[in-house]
Amino acid sequence: MEYEKIVSGTFIDRPNRFIAHVNIQGQTETVHVKNTGRCRELLVSGCQVILEDFRGRKEAKTRKTQFDLIAVYKKIHKTNPLFKDNGLLLINMDSQAPNKVAKEYLLTQDYDIIKPEFTYGNSRVDFYMEKGNRKFLMEIKGCTLEENGKGLFPDAPTERGVKHLKELTTAIDEGFECILGFVIQIPGVKEVAANIKTHPEFAQALKEAKQKGVKVLFLETAVKENSLKILKATQEM
Repeated sequence: MEYEKIVSGTFIDRPNRFIAHVNIQGQTETVHVKNTGRCRELLVSGCQVILEDFRGRKEAKTRKTQFDLIAVYKKIHKTNPLFKDNGLLLINMDSQAPNKVAKEYLLTQDYDIIKPEFTYGNSRVDFYMEKGNRKFLMEIKGCTLEENGKGLFPDAPTERGVKHLKELTTAIDEGFECILGFVIQIPGVKEVAANIKTHPEFAQALKEAKQKGVKVLFLETAVKENSLKILKATQEM
């Protein structure tokens, strides 16, 4: 997936989870943050951020802000396995991007049917797929939290995430093949572990889901300022 037009800026602060103040070309702008997570380790005062620029586009007329914050350069220590060049790691933090690139990936996997936002029970699962007589349900989670070269999820307690895992676990009994896909929005990170310290309940739900037969898929990406692309998919062993 690619962004039509981008611009860089310097992060100032984040009054609430929906907006931030960013210095763009010498002007302080209020921008929309496309990730409602805490992102405290990413959005640090003075860091460089990347924004989608809607100025001059049709959508601009109906928007409250003219920019969406989509990526950030995170400063990492030289002991981090991901350390390169100037020690800045570009992380895509657009929470809508994982489902978009996941769909692009699924379209290359020879499924007969792919349905996004599939209604299952009292909620929606990100994707329903069919291949012959096999039926699949797939839930996507984006990973933006990195510690010493490894991905962790979640970065904040997620009751919604626990609910999704329990739904996938139940669906196994109904004949579905179920997948939890982690789209890793951090270049160089190949797998994701449950963040036990932040949300032990999610870690336990993930353990139970895997024991029941839910497969975990790690989707590695190439992160650029104007795009996100899945490079490789690896099933957890």
